[in-house]
Amino acid sequence: MRLKDYPEIIRKAWAGFDNSIGVKFVEDISAKVSTNHVFRVTLDNDDKVIAKLSYFGKYEHFKEDHRIIQALSNNLLYPFENVLAKSLVKNNQVYTYRYQEDFIDTWVVFYNPIRAMNRLPRRLDETHIRKLGTETAKFHLACFRASKSIPKSSKNLRTDIQHLRDILETDTGQYEHRGYIHTLNRQCDIFMKNIQRLNVASFDKMPVFVDWNIGNFSVTEDLKLYSRWDYDWFRVSTRIMDFYFFSRVVSNVGDRTVFSYLMSTLNEDRFMIFLQEYHKVYPLTENEVRFMKEAYRFFILNYVVKYGKYFFHRSYCTKLQKEAYELYFPSIDGFDEEKILRALKI
Repeated sequence: MRLKDYPEIIRKAWAGFDNSIGVKFVEDISAKVSTNHVFRVTLDNDDKVIAKLSYFGKYEHFKEDHRIIQALSNNLLYPFENVLAKSLVKNNQVYTYRYQEDFIDTWVVFYNPIRAMNRLPRRLDETHIRKLGTETAKFHLACFRASKSIPKSSKNLRTDIQHLRDILETDTGQYEHRGYIHTLNRQCDIFMKNIQRLNVASFDKMPVFVDWNIGNFSVTEDLKLYSRWDYDWFRVSTRIMDFYFFSRVVSNVGDRTVFSYLMSTLNEDRFMIFLQEYHKVYPLTENEVRFMKEAYRFFILNYVVKYGKYFFHRSYCTKLQKEAYELYFPSIDGFDEEKILRALKI
């Protein structure tokens, strides 16, 4: 779905928030690989806010996620108290605007612009990798502590996989995924069995952002985490959901604009260095390490297959989904979890 006039919807959303000041202009600053829309809004007095517009999933989930992110941003303690963007609040609630007309159903949330410092280089050296491992562990610990006081999330791994299965039983799902229904059901089965076997319900639960790349966080001169933006894949889950993306950030090929979601980065020596530093600060358990390949399987099932058409432009979505069947799923059995267990002496 493409909406005709996003800026007009943003203007309506702003008027619902504060009609005492008008909008001068609305500038699209979205990352062009994705179908998500982010705008810089300049008000009549030259103040600026960021607007995020979304139209996939459920409005209730959109609202819930932003309430959780806001509670997290308020409850993270030093040195992470300013890492997340603050949403604009009205009547003690994160302000969200829902626009419904004909077949259009879309939602808007406003943020204060986030400050950014330094981006890491596209390919990290060993110092960067070690420091990032330490910082990630500290950030996860801070998120885990803050998670005690945030609103409950209605989404979890099981409900998301069940949702995919429900889609596969509809006429639309049967058509969109034709030729691969059996493969997808089998992958869902394996995932459900393994989260039971590994007792994932007992893992530490916390807010996780899932999608980490060089372009969505910044660091200080001494490589401490300074700010993080782009919360499209946010969920409350296990910290292991973040690890595949950190393996990509520290990988030998580095950050790329043209990308695939190959699993091989999870077994690179560079990722072992990252995990060793992480493990010193916030130790991993054997079952958490064994869950890494399941977190990857979930990512492919949920974000590439189920929601791919909402996150990626059509040609890219087609490429990634084709690779899911030909490369990603077949590679999962080749994952060497023992290498990680040896590296961490677990």
